[in-house]
Amino acid sequence: MKLKKHIFVLILGVVSALGCSQSKENKAPKSYIAYKTSTPIQIDGEANDAAWSKVDWSDTFIDIEGVKQPKYKTKVKMLWDDKYYYILAQLEEPHVWATLTKRDTIIFHNNDFEVFIDPDGDTHNYYELEINALNTAWDLFVSQPYRKDNVVLNDWNITGLKSAVKVNGTLNNPKDIDEGWVLELAIPWKAYKKGYFHKNVPTDSYWRVNFSRVNWDYQIKDGKYERKRDEKGKLLHEYNWVWSPMGVINMHEPEKWGYVYFSSKEAGAKDAFNITSDEKIKWELYSMYRKQIAHFKKNNEYFKSIDSLTQKGIKIDDKAVVPKLENHSTGFNLSIISPFSGKTLIVNQNGKFITK
Repeated sequence: MKLKKHIFVLILGVVSALGCSQSKENKAPKSYIAYKTSTPIQIDGEANDAAWSKVDWSDTFIDIEGVKQPKYKTKVKMLWDDKYYYILAQLEEPHVWATLTKRDTIIFHNNDFEVFIDPDGDTHNYYELEINALNTAWDLFVSQPYRKDNVVLNDWNITGLKSAVKVNGTLNNPKDIDEGWVLELAIPWKAYKKGYFHKNVPTDSYWRVNFSRVNWDYQIKDGKYERKRDEKGKLLHEYNWVWSPMGVINMHEPEKWGYVYFSSKEAGAKDAFNITSDEKIKWELYSMYRKQIAHFKKNNEYFKSIDSLTQKGIKIDDKAVVPKLENHSTGFNLSIISPFSGKTLIVNQNGKFITK
């Protein structure tokens, strides 16, 4: 973890998991089909609306690098209607505790559940929501990932957010064993609108989404839970468990988030979703982008030739694609003309996806 990222965590308090360790295996992002519900979901944490029983749970969460199995299980369900994106999270936890009660404090200093959403999938201008077992929310807008200088709007709120928590056990009672807690969310689509006339309900299309659970080892002091410290008084590191593995200890790489497809079919029906070939092209572009950025950090200059970034022909779904590198005074563009859509897919020096 680099000093600059430490500073972001300490000063801005907006990153619950940052690091530089890279897994040996690149995993394809997860995907989930969110079906439509004709009856609005009652947000009470009970999860007893009929529509929830008609849709599947996600895969259980894995550690953020995609290697280890977490000690406690986490899974989600999703639904939607014309007003809300509904999320149901079930968190196994034998000791449910939380202390933070003020909105927009650093919620991941408690055990929490986190939602990350990038509606247009360009890796910039995305949204984060964190909630603890006291149903205290921290919502924020991030202009671009922390690998670049960015702007974080900590006072941005999801206007109209509905949330409810049910604890299956007793909150903040270290004398018993709990089952866990359930979080139910209704996120209004209008919170993500770019303008008054912007129609952004993603019917039969997908958004890039991921979920994270931060969990801390605990200790009891004066009969109360708190984060555990080592013999020198230093806080032990948190665990980060996610739906779609990141390969690194860093949630703020939106290009690796999962795909949620919002089917117009009613909950209980069956639909199909496959990650598009153009998205797979973007994965290849980002692989080259990372090599370019790593080279710049080491040598203070970018590669000038595409051959320095890829040594072999690239095939996507049995079709050859030809990458192109353009250097310019302020950085570079990596691009591929898609043989599937005919569009030019670009990633620039800031890591932003552009489609022409």
